[in-house]
Amino acid sequence: MFLEIDEVLTSEEVAQLRAMAETARFVDGRISSPHSTVKDNLQVDHGDQAYLASSRLMAEALMRNEPFRNFAFPCLLAPPLLARYEPGMKYGVHSDSAMIQLGQRQLRSDLSCTLFLTPPESYEGGALAIHLGGRRVEFKLQPGCAIVYPSTTLHEVTPVTAGRRLVGITFVESQIADWTLRELLYDLDEVAATEGALMSPEGRVRLQHVRTNLRRMWSVSK
Repeated sequence: MFLEIDEVLTSEEVAQLRAMAETARFVDGRISSPHSTVKDNLQVDHGDQAYLASSRLMAEALMRNEPFRNFAFPCLLAPPLLARYEPGMKYGVHSDSAMIQLGQRQLRSDLSCTLFLTPPESYEGGALAIHLGGRRVEFKLQPGCAIVYPSTTLHEVTPVTAGRRLVGITFVESQIADWTLRELLYDLDEVAATEGALMSPEGRVRLQHVRTNLRRMWSVSK
């Protein structure tokens, strides 16, 4: 299951991020994946002052977004990173690393997230393509919107043939490690949100009891 989320970033925040990217120093994206033979993009240099500012802005926007929190059950968020694709660049079919080093600890990548920052009509190609069995589902969302999807899926960024693609990327370690349990709990929460008002007070209490205890049972302790 994946989730499209509108307006994670405000238009002002999108403008700030794009302005940061204009003056930031970008480096070869393979610096964070040196053994990849399919990665061909640029990412903001961790030593550039724009890195911390842009990362903080995107992280705060995601964590204040209720649909994101409800879907991902975030326990730990990798610092979001600006990535840029110039004409001819792409990211071939891959799945994301299972573990990502963050300082002294590792993050288990349960979910991947792309924040779109440039209008889809401003560049050609450059779709995020998620492979679902024999199908390929492509996404080119409006600035400020996000797509969240399992890190286990095969996906790619198709070649950019014109214009410039700017996105923010991050990875999420979820409180619910098992994706089947996470999706069941998400569905149960959605039912509670849409149907709870129609239930008797006693029914709502029992539903909340079930939701709370399933989350307690399924959450990974830290």
